[in-house]
Amino acid sequence: MIGLHDLHPEYITDQRGEKKSVILPISEFEELIEDIEDLAAVAERREEPTTSHQDLIAELKEDGSI
Repeated sequence: MIGLHDLHPEYITDQRGEKKSVILPISEFEELIEDIEDLAAVAERREEPTTSHQDLIAELKEDGSI
C-alpha cells in the first residue's frame, strides 16, 4: 500500500497560490487506484463469514487440493 511519504505530487495553484489540483506520476496514480479498489473489495466483503485456518486446511485435504 502506498503511503503519503511515497508520493511525489506537483500542485497546480491559482493566482493566490492556493492549491487547486495535483499532478502525480502515473505509476503512483495507478498504485493509489489499485489500493482504493482493494479497500473497496475488503469493505464489500466485510460481512461475509470467515473460515478458520484449521477448517480451511481440512477442506482442502478433503477436496484433494493438498
